[in-house]
Amino acid sequence: MIQILAFYLFAAIVIASAVLTILSRNPVHSVLWLIMAFFNAAGLMVLAGAEFIAMLLVIVYVGAVAVLFLFVVMMLDIDFTELRAGVVRYAAIGVALAVAMVAEIIIAVGAWSAGGIALGRRIAPIDDSTNNIEAIGRLLYTRYLFVFEGAGLVLLVAMIGAIVLTHRNRGDVHKQDINRQINRRQKDATRNMQPPVGQGVEL
Repeated sequence: MIQILAFYLFAAIVIASAVLTILSRNPVHSVLWLIMAFFNAAGLMVLAGAEFIAMLLVIVYVGAVAVLFLFVVMMLDIDFTELRAGVVRYAAIGVALAVAMVAEIIIAVGAWSAGGIALGRRIAPIDDSTNNIEAIGRLLYTRYLFVFEGAGLVLLVAMIGAIVLTHRNRGDVHKQDINRQINRRQKDATRNMQPPVGQGVEL
């Protein structure tokens, strides 16, 4: 019973957080709601028996969102004085969210201790002696090998496209000539100057 309750709780909060991420006008609030969605998605992964994916969601995605938050703060003109002034006004909401997060952690631990929902066995049945990481590796390199390679090709094409689109031929920037640098003689690279006392060097 606690597994079903935890599943619907986490799923509802993920959907609500995703909607608020899109609808929030303040970029800081959008990032915070996105972090909330990632944490609850990690709870869903724990219920499904995928502890490794849940750990990746928290470490990789939340960590990447923190970096994104820094870039947003650096690139946008945000009035920090106004943000600090609103901290006291939203203190009750912050405390309520903190209590909700603690309650979700307690429910998730209880649901995981009760055995989880075992959704992974319906998608890809595995042996009980196989750990989570080994099971993911077997699935990626056996049943979903072509899908995995296709995703890698899509990412490769996206990376090449980003490089091609951002590459510009600028007239004021001189390209590096490797052969000219290698064939440069020592006497052409350095010059011994003897400037008079009290005068600078003329270039």
